[in-house]
Amino acid sequence: MAVPKRRVSHTRAAKRRTHYKVTLPMPVKDKDGSWKMPHRVNPTTGQYK
Repeated sequence: MAVPKRRVSHTRAAKRRTHYKVTLPMPVKDKDGSWKMPHRVNPTTGQYK
């Protein structure tokens, strides 16, 4: 089993974690002109795709 030989330093762990970013949701414009989240039901029309 793989076990680390030494403890990972705070700097090295922080460098690894720099890529874990929170992405903002990207709403898309539907055919009727309203904005909705992708892969969700349109709240105004109640349709999915």
